Amino acid sequence: MKRSKELTEKRKDFVTDYVKRNQDKQMKVIVTELTEMLFLSERTIYNIIVQD
Repeated sequence: MKRSKELTEKRKDFVTDYVKRNQDKQMKVIVTELTEMLFLSERTIYNIIVQD
């Protein structure tokens, strides 16, 4: 459980940092890039972004 929680936090931190670094791009492009990098669904990435 703890490892899963750590992984979730790291993933959340990475996504939010990536969004901040790429603010000049459209959100759809950012989500597509994250989907390819992290092998997550678009819905999961949008959920992570909205939670922050």
